[in-house]
Amino acid sequence: MRDLQDPIPAPPSTSTWLLGGHVALDAQTAVPANLEISGGRIQRVSGEYPANADDVATIDLHNYLLLPGLINAHDHLEFNLFPRLGRGPYSNSAEWARDIYHPERSPVREHLSVPMAVRLWWGGLKNLLSGVTTVCHHNPWDETFEYEFPVHVLRRYGWAHSLTFGQNVLHAFSSTAASQPFIIHAGEGTDRLSADEVFELDRMSVLGPRTVLVHGVGFSKAGHALRAERDASLIWCPSSNRFVLGTTLNIQTMGNTDKVALGSDSALTARGSLLDEIRAAHEEGASPDLIFRMVTETAASILLLRDGEGTLRPGAIANIIAIPWTSRTPAEALVQLDVSQVHLVMVSGRIHLAAFETRGLESIEAGGVRRWVRVPIRRLMEETAAHLGDEIHLAGMRVSA
Repeated sequence: MRDLQDPIPAPPSTSTWLLGGHVALDAQTAVPANLEISGGRIQRVSGEYPANADDVATIDLHNYLLLPGLINAHDHLEFNLFPRLGRGPYSNSAEWARDIYHPERSPVREHLSVPMAVRLWWGGLKNLLSGVTTVCHHNPWDETFEYEFPVHVLRRYGWAHSLTFGQNVLHAFSSTAASQPFIIHAGEGTDRLSADEVFELDRMSVLGPRTVLVHGVGFSKAGHALRAERDASLIWCPSSNRFVLGTTLNIQTMGNTDKVALGSDSALTARGSLLDEIRAAHEEGASPDLIFRMVTETAASILLLRDGEGTLRPGAIANIIAIPWTSRTPAEALVQLDVSQVHLVMVSGRIHLAAFETRGLESIEAGGVRRWVRVPIRRLMEETAAHLGDEIHLAGMRVSA
């Protein structure tokens, strides 16, 4: 059985062609095309078939829509085995945290007993099942991510938890390289304290073009105007906000949304995966085109990603998902997507998820959907069951091998 810390193999050097699919060029446009992948990157997007088709690896994707791998701009990967906890709404996230954090009581006690590396792997799997290929983990970088982890985890970033729970926020910001985003929870509440946080960050000279504020629910009109003036970004987690605070951003009255991305948050508060957050955002009035950008190119821009994440173009990293073709625009297809429709996920040109049995992948059933994934499922199940028993749920989905 593959160990949890096997080295990451190099991307295949030989070409693989994805044939016959419709390739999403943007939120509105998908064209019939073939993709050549080599060295973990997209080499060509072409209407022509490879001249040496008999000598290269090919995957037939007729009747599929190919989308860029989704970017989850905010998750706490270690908390995705937990059930939702809390009896809100609360005035702010600090009230919620004090209410639910009792490590000596069930169910927190049992879940915290699961080894951290195992819990992080489950968080990676949650994202993979929903077509996410890049995720921003709001906690310290962990060496677990250096090995054959199922999705890419942002490494170049600075962070503080929040003004309430962070230690020396100004030092954390100042210590972050100018080429990296600085990420902090802010405005996660409906009270005056939460509304004032954006102004406090500005007084500290922490609010700027590379600042990424997570939530922002409590910001006033003036607060949002200041964020926009300072060119700071915002991560929206609508279902998490509704559960904890009883409300969320009014995306239709915010004005400029060019620097707003979506995050799933964790199972402690959110409805489920990034796909659930996408549907929640649509229910809150966000347009399909806006949502598509929030989980592709806008997220890549906010997180200062450098390898073409969020696009399917020559030279970009080959992070790709395949879903059934329905003649809808890419954006319309995305807002109706659920895990049962994610049939193929490639990360750096390697298959990490398939809807069919594939050599080197292990089988899992999640929420009644069977998938084969590049994850050590049997080992994860065994190590988790030793602490939680056989009833294991991942972001609300019952999982079994």
